[in-house]
Amino acid sequence: MLPAFDSVTEHHAPLRDGVVAEAEWIAQVAVSGVAQAHLWQGEPGWSVPRSYTRSPAWDERDPSLLVRASGGGLVPQGPGLANLSLVWRSSAAPTCSDAVYRALCAGLQRALAQIGLAATTQAVEGSFCDGRYNLAVDGRKIAGTAQAWRRIEGRQVVLAHALLIVDADVDALTEAANAIEQALGRPARYVASAVTSIARAWSARHQSPVATDFAGLLLQAVAAEFAPAAAV
Repeated sequence: MLPAFDSVTEHHAPLRDGVVAEAEWIAQVAVSGVAQAHLWQGEPGWSVPRSYTRSPAWDERDPSLLVRASGGGLVPQGPGLANLSLVWRSSAAPTCSDAVYRALCAGLQRALAQIGLAATTQAVEGSFCDGRYNLAVDGRKIAGTAQAWRRIEGRQVVLAHALLIVDADVDALTEAANAIEQALGRPARYVASAVTSIARAWSARHQSPVATDFAGLLLQAVAAEFAPAAAV
């Protein structure tokens, strides 16, 4: 269900507003028909679905809360977190979203296997932005996925997105997520034990500290998986 990507654009500086960038990529693909793949990091903050704006305590002036096109829940952005955004035109129906999720997760699993880490696709109760298509290691979430389907001037465009918890402090992220949910008067609460970082999972599995360039090796494996021709 995923197209062939000629390359994966790696953004070396954090994007000020990744939600806006994704909207721009969707618009570009709608016009050009050329599929795009991007690996990027956002500035510190949180991405939320539009449903969060219905909270009476919502403050649209808060620059740390960015409203995105896809559904789900609260998603962190910032250091130690990496985003993969795949954008392409599709003639398939949105009912094919499960097939897209499976293909996205399978590609990420292969990339993780390249660095010696086996992950499963599953829901993880207690994790922020939980869903059926998380990636987990030993039952703890290491990545989440989302989708958005848009029709622009008669052309259907798909955005498939993954957030990878590379080496972020999951205890701090969970505490911050709970604080935001409470401030917005929402009932959701999360537990830090439901989440881990890819680096921490790798270290526990191999009983060894990760290399200093671990994040770079991980992103290189992801890029090679989704644009294999470019890696040759």
